[in-house]
Amino acid sequence: MPKITVLPHPELAPEGAVFDAPENMSICDALQRNKIDIEHACGQVGACSTCHVVVVQGFDSLNELGDNEEDMLDQAWGLQPYSRLSCQARVSNADLTLELPRYTLNHAKE
Repeated sequence: MPKITVLPHPELAPEGAVFDAPENMSICDALQRNKIDIEHACGQVGACSTCHVVVVQGFDSLNELGDNEEDMLDQAWGLQPYSRLSCQARVSNADLTLELPRYTLNHAKE
């Protein structure tokens, strides 16, 4: 089973995290399952950019970036060349290292 490493984030994962995730699970679901409460304001349908992550390692192993996801990523705070929407990116058989951006475009959490 692939391993996901989350780099330290001051609010969501102060000490970072390492956990296993089943293949074909969305990165967002894997984070949520492991108590990393990443925002997903649209309910994980790829209609916002609040679940944006930067894939530091393993980017090429993820499923292909779709046109809708690419359009939504244009709205993400801190967009990087290896950014993905965690609700659309699916874990493959490779290990991943993720950076969680410090901010989102969402001004309030529910």
